[in-house]
Amino acid sequence: MKFPRLTALAAFVAAPALAGQGVGDTEVVVGSVSDLSGPFAAFGAPSIKAAQMHFNAVNASGGIHGRKIRFVVEDSSYQMPKALQGYNKLVNRDKVFAMLLSLGTPMNIAGFKLTTPKNIPNVFPMTLARQILSEPIRLRFAGAAFYYDELRQAARYMAKNHGVSKLCAMYIPTDFGKEIKAGLVDEAGANAALNYVADTAHKPDEADFIGSLQKLKAAGCEMIGLALTVRQTITVMGTARKLGVSGIRFVGSSGAFHTVVAKVPGGITEGLYAAAAWSDLAARADRKEPAAFIAAYKKAYGKFPGTGALLGYAGAVSFTMALEKAGRDLTVDSFLKAMESLDYYDPYLDTRISYSADDHQGAETIILSVVEGGAWKELARFE
Repeated sequence: MKFPRLTALAAFVAAPALAGQGVGDTEVVVGSVSDLSGPFAAFGAPSIKAAQMHFNAVNASGGIHGRKIRFVVEDSSYQMPKALQGYNKLVNRDKVFAMLLSLGTPMNIAGFKLTTPKNIPNVFPMTLARQILSEPIRLRFAGAAFYYDELRQAARYMAKNHGVSKLCAMYIPTDFGKEIKAGLVDEAGANAALNYVADTAHKPDEADFIGSLQKLKAAGCEMIGLALTVRQTITVMGTARKLGVSGIRFVGSSGAFHTVVAKVPGGITEGLYAAAAWSDLAARADRKEPAAFIAAYKKAYGKFPGTGALLGYAGAVSFTMALEKAGRDLTVDSFLKAMESLDYYDPYLDTRISYSADDHQGAETIILSVVEGGAWKELARFE
């Protein structure tokens, strides 16, 4: 089910069919501003490794239409000043052709001010906020269902299947957190069975949640939507157990749906729900394509690929598919046209990716899962 979103038909004056910066006879330069060392590094660092692994394989086979991919990455540490420095370097010094897998809602939004005037596409950003596809959408391609829709659907499921009526949120007050809070507030406004009653806001490095959980418990919260970092999500679950908090269902978005969250020792995250845009990789490790990806990642980096790696690989594959379809005469316009023609089942994310001229949101399926026995268990899918 699709909820209303900000994307509308793209109305724009087409840019000239120029090759664009970053395209040479033997290479195409691709950039990314990611979190390699900050609070969302569990997503950012592996995503970059997996994408580079894919590009290495592509380059080893001769590249795409005779061009190899040079992937230039800047670490933001999830800090806005560092992110803007990274964007400025990639756009003006490295002269990238496109941005790929850039992490962070506020970072991507700020980056548009530098990339849009230079006619630089932004593909598969590591954020699922609706603002990524606010007008003009011409250069922007989101990977999957939005945080906003994920939490609305999760709240609806909890009301129908578990009798939940009082919604709350614990969130980082950035565009990321505000999107998730907005989804809960709007679902409560549209659903007679639900009321939004309370919330608490947190800094990305905050680690003490005792007072916040006590406040939300006192408010009668029956479902708490989480828009926090991976570490904070784990800490909240552990704190709730220590406090003996019961009768509350904790639900995260794609931002909480990570392999490491499910595998925390001691069952700390047991019972945590997450509404995401893909299914858990570990649960599909015996399938052909996921198994091949897992084996390749283990060979390259010596460990099982978690959720960040999964997203990075899927995004890189999608990007190279578009490069292939764009042809040897690569221009920004030919690349955008190629992206808008992509329509395929992604065996890595276990969902369908489809773009068009007026729809730049790749996947729209929402998958609700819960942690059981140290693993994510799929509960329901919503189209």
